[in-house]
Amino acid sequence: MSTTVQTRSLSDTRQLVVFTLGAEEYALPIVKVQEVIRYTEPRSVDASLCWVRGVISLRGKIIPICDLAARLGTQREHDAESAKIVIVDADTGTAGLIVDEVNEVLTIDSEQLDPVPGTGSDFIESVAKIDDRLVILLDPDQMLAGVTGEPE
Repeated sequence: MSTTVQTRSLSDTRQLVVFTLGAEEYALPIVKVQEVIRYTEPRSVDASLCWVRGVISLRGKIIPICDLAARLGTQREHDAESAKIVIVDADTGTAGLIVDEVNEVLTIDSEQLDPVPGTGSDFIESVAKIDDRLVILLDPDQMLAGVTGEPE
């Protein structure tokens, strides 16, 4: 009996990589984050999506780089000195997301997550209530659909 309770409580927690974009805090599931790198100006490519900034070469692999602010519908210039690129493994492949700063890795309970009705966005999974903070949890698979191509 105690094994079942322990297993259930472990599955009720999630680890999130928390980052900022402007004054807002966002998060991605840690299982989807490959690494965080310093901002590198992407090489421009002709992209049908206005929020795809270009590509970079990361250890010999070409990675599309997405402007998360533009994807979320806000325009923002990133400070190249402090910006970061979060390399994410989505269902369709790997891509980078430009963020202002990566803050922390948090472990939260599923009770801290609330759905966000009426956002009109498939890629906002929920909102995490962490003390007096609200952190928007993003779904990278939905957010990057159509960007990364097919996995190898």
